[in-house]
Amino acid sequence: MSHQIPPESTPGPTRAEALTSALQESRKRYWRSNLKIMMVLLVAWAVAGLGCGVLFADSLNAYSLGGYPLGFWFAQQGSIIVFVILILIYSLLLNRLDDRHHAEMQGLRQGGREEQP
Repeated sequence: MSHQIPPESTPGPTRAEALTSALQESRKRYWRSNLKIMMVLLVAWAVAGLGCGVLFADSLNAYSLGGYPLGFWFAQQGSIIVFVILILIYSLLLNRLDDRHHAEMQGLRQGGREEQP
């Protein structure tokens, strides 16, 4: 979503106010996206750590991994491995989100400067 900075002769909010408002909206969108990513990854971690390691352990114990029941494996090792993988995913997703956010902020700031006399 792109915000337009109004020309100086336009009635209503000044260009500085419009730029400030556009920057604040950009920051809000960035934070909302960050929270969505965190919530999805936290749910995935809870399912892997609590669900597979505790709640579904009896069902998972019907299978084995490396000679150990799968429920035991998830309780001891799997949730830690999933946690490390989720950290990697979070890092990659946030790098992508940061790049988009920085480009948007740069565009807003440059757009605000270019139109000033």
